[in-house]
Amino acid sequence: MIREDLRNIAIIAHVDHGKTTLVDEMLKQGGVFRENQAVAERVMDSNDIERERGITILAKNTSVMYNGTKINIIDTPGHADFGGEVERVLEMVDGVLLLVDAAEGPMPQTRFVLSKALEMGHKIIIVVNKIDKPDARLDEIGDEVLELLLDLDASEEQLESPLLFCSGRSGTASLSQYETGTDLKPLFDTIINYIEPPKGDEEGPLQMLISSIDYNEYVGRIGIGRIVRGDIKVNQQVTVCDYTGSKKNYNSKIVSLLQIQGLNRVPVESAKVGDIVWISGIENITIGDTICATDAPDPLPFVKISEPTVEMTFAVNDSPFAGKEGKFVTSRQLRERLFKELLKDVSLRVEETDSTDAFRVAGRGEMHLSILIENMRREGYELSVSTPRVLFKTDEDGRKLEPIERLVIDVPGDCVGSVMEKIGSRKGDMVDMHPQGSRTRIEFLVPARGLFGYKSEFLTDTKGEGIMSHVFDSYQPYKGDIERRNTGSLVSFETGEAVTYGLFNAQERGQLFIPAGTQVYEGMIVGASPKVEDLVVNVCKRKHLTNTRASGSDDALRLVPHRILSLEDCLEFLADDELLEVTPESLRIRKRILSNTQRAKIRGNAAKNQ
Repeated sequence: MIREDLRNIAIIAHVDHGKTTLVDEMLKQGGVFRENQAVAERVMDSNDIERERGITILAKNTSVMYNGTKINIIDTPGHADFGGEVERVLEMVDGVLLLVDAAEGPMPQTRFVLSKALEMGHKIIIVVNKIDKPDARLDEIGDEVLELLLDLDASEEQLESPLLFCSGRSGTASLSQYETGTDLKPLFDTIINYIEPPKGDEEGPLQMLISSIDYNEYVGRIGIGRIVRGDIKVNQQVTVCDYTGSKKNYNSKIVSLLQIQGLNRVPVESAKVGDIVWISGIENITIGDTICATDAPDPLPFVKISEPTVEMTFAVNDSPFAGKEGKFVTSRQLRERLFKELLKDVSLRVEETDSTDAFRVAGRGEMHLSILIENMRREGYELSVSTPRVLFKTDEDGRKLEPIERLVIDVPGDCVGSVMEKIGSRKGDMVDMHPQGSRTRIEFLVPARGLFGYKSEFLTDTKGEGIMSHVFDSYQPYKGDIERRNTGSLVSFETGEAVTYGLFNAQERGQLFIPAGTQVYEGMIVGASPKVEDLVVNVCKRKHLTNTRASGSDDALRLVPHRILSLEDCLEFLADDELLEVTPESLRIRKRILSNTQRAKIRGNAAKNQ
């Protein structure tokens, strides 16, 4: 059976190349909204953090009707750390729109997601987006995409993929770079004519692969997937198999069945081959499971998700201020929350440690883990996290291997020298370099641990004009030691309230992270020292009053504005002997050993042993 009335597509691209904005226009021109309806920008980015950061974190489904054909569209994340979302949703579609920025061209994540789509044999429609940018390079982009397809061993049919020129913001598309177009009709027509309709045996026994999981407090876990064979009905008895072939739930019942229409999930009584549906009522359903007819348990293969490359230790907060700001503070609550996250995030790993209060959490990168931490603190959790560490491997010859990232940077021409020097000191190897007008694009292969803490340094070196992005490339032999940080910390001497007099004296030693009036404790980090070693400062020290006052001694003390650290800044700053205390209200960096005298003794003993 061929479903001519249906097309399933995913939109893939590098971060910030305009996927979500293009989907907005497709929804408007597909008649999802009323003509006078007020619609927020990037309507698919429904999560608070997605709206704040302007990035897509979770893959989202929507659909439009065009000339009697329903087009199911999946908007995917563009950031490399959320590649696990992209890998598994590609199972649900028959083709992809590959979006490429008209100025930037193919970037690291473009290569990563395109390689996954090519491996699955999907048809590709290449869309050059943002053609109205003043620095658009329309003549060169097509050649760059073709080079990328050749590099990734695309088939002859994939090399002949149609090429369109779009402006997502204006809602226009055309088949020629010399025409601006008036609407998205050429894009819709290309999707209908080029992407193959779903095929399958409608009369055969049910077979449906779960590619995504949602959770609702009222109905529990919701499985999202595509029907590969047969049909599905409400109240139907089914068997659930995992991808190894073992049966998990012998007799489960489909309690509710939903399909997407526009932005809404609409209840339906039945669905057939090719449809993407939401089902509830099955206990412990997870990604990779196959929903089968009870008399024909036949599991489908599940795409192998790339392994995590970075890990951190999440532990119960044991600082002097523990339990004052958070709602969930115990190890049991922390454990439940982390294992609950595993249910919907296939690229995350959580392991128990020797301590009942700490857990090893591994993910795709610093941003992947920082989004999890941010979500947890917004939910009321209080915890402490360690510095990010890369996950090493050992090959058959016993050699130590480490993850290598493909780093692409785009910088003004006069900043190239300083950037190459910094990447060189972090064991990076340059593989490509070409100027683009007044800017230069350079590609490196650099150890993942060499990029920890580099972003803020990079923005300083390029005066805020540099663009950097990276994606996991491969595991290679260990490159040697890399210095993580060349600055020290300003550590609080005692517990109390930071006052202007104490901060005024401390600011001569380095850059402060806190304003006057902040509650601090012994061992808490209050600033950065330009020297490599840590300095203990007393920010709670008050000015003693005397009977006689000299003229001018009471002049107002002026403080240099303190640096406000975001969650990512804190993770970048952390040294190996430091922890980040995360609460719903505060982010505090602290030493693992809070006592200043105890740390001094340990340093003294270490110096003696050397």
